[in-house]
Amino acid sequence: MRDHVRAFVNIAAESFAARGPVYEFGSYLVDGVGGIGDLRGCFPGREYIGCDMREGPGVDRIEDLSELNLPDGSARTIVCVDTLEHVFEVRRAAEEMLRVLAPGGLILIAVPLDFRIHDYPSDYWRLTPSCLERMLAPLDATLVGWQGVDSFPHTVFAIGAKSPLSVTFAQGSQRFMAAYQAWLGEAAKRIQLRRRLKRRLLAWLRSKGERRRMACEHDARFVLHLQVDGHGQHDWRQAVNELADLGSRLDVNT
Repeated sequence: MRDHVRAFVNIAAESFAARGPVYEFGSYLVDGVGGIGDLRGCFPGREYIGCDMREGPGVDRIEDLSELNLPDGSARTIVCVDTLEHVFEVRRAAEEMLRVLAPGGLILIAVPLDFRIHDYPSDYWRLTPSCLERMLAPLDATLVGWQGVDSFPHTVFAIGAKSPLSVTFAQGSQRFMAAYQAWLGEAAKRIQLRRRLKRRLLAWLRSKGERRRMACEHDARFVLHLQVDGHGQHDWRQAVNELADLGSRLDVNT
């Protein structure tokens, strides 16, 4: 697991006050991942069920994501990161996660886009921001984001909430974007001097596109989508208007 994906889960869990039970789909801890891949620590004090298609470290329950053996509305929080690219029936998997998500529940998704093929041959898909937006369209609120070059980001994120929806989702979005943007800024500073020097020395060997991807590695953008009925429009618009300029570009649709 990449460090910014773990940061996404950790910051989102805190910003939106994620509730248990928490179901992670794709929880198997592969060799060499270490503690960064174990996301239980992001949800202290909450019931956490790690699910995967195979037994092993990090797995509490065997589940096929495209055909979950769970009742409707049984998960208050769902986590699925760096996993959907390995699920052949990916649209069905999205439908299943929304089925088992509880009313008022939260779903966190992260997928690679401009990223190498891994776990070959079981690496089937690359999902764009538009794809995640459409998969989560049945939800009443989504925050879809991407990191890297706008035209071809290296990672795509999505946070969604199921009805009944509260204005706290807009407030959670504000907290999340502020905290994640701060984390990205610190991550950019942590790049070792040796690595920065190496990048500069080798820059002339790279294409213009490669140099641009490196320069935008820690850039992020988010789009907040809200489906609000006429009775709640005023409260929502007031909450949305309080979203400050947090270093990321924010588009809001109501």
